Amino acid sequence: MKIKIQPAVFLFIFSTLLSSVWAASTNELDPYKHFFNETWGDLPEELKTAKQSNKKAILIFFEMDECPFCHYMKKNVLNQANVQEYYRKHFLNFSIDIEGDVEMVNLNGKTTKLKDFAFKEHRVRATPVIAFFDLDGKRIYRHTGKTSGVDEFMWLGEFIAEGLYKKMRFSAYKKQKRAEMISK
Repeated sequence: MKIKIQPAVFLFIFSTLLSSVWAASTNELDPYKHFFNETWGDLPEELKTAKQSNKKAILIFFEMDECPFCHYMKKNVLNQANVQEYYRKHFLNFSIDIEGDVEMVNLNGKTTKLKDFAFKEHRVRATPVIAFFDLDGKRIYRHTGKTSGVDEFMWLGEFIAEGLYKKMRFSAYKKQKRAEMISK
């Protein structure tokens, strides 16, 4: 029995396979599968999970579909295997659509919509906003806008995971890290 495949179908299958191989070979992985954790939208439950898993904090990535800077982060930073590994080890990571109408449970245990959680509770007006919350639900750091790349995002993770936010500003930590890179 001979199977005949139409050229368009063959091209689709071949290009899909090729893009998967290319992504795997360049350590680029879908952030929604490999960076962000799954959630039912119950942040008090997520805090319990984070404590039980010995995480340092919870990261919330406030985003919206039309945001070019959010897309930059997902296509150039959050899709990198080393970023995903580090952040998954130290944090629970969640994405919040600032225009979303889906209901969730906020950090105080109250039901609200995603957009109200973002805008009314956390004053998110520009995206992305990368916010870290300690395991009691208190925001400990907020970064508005994209990072300059993987290095700066990794420094941000180290800054929180190592508790340096208690002692210094992130701008000072970045300056220190850049100086270390230059001296190498």
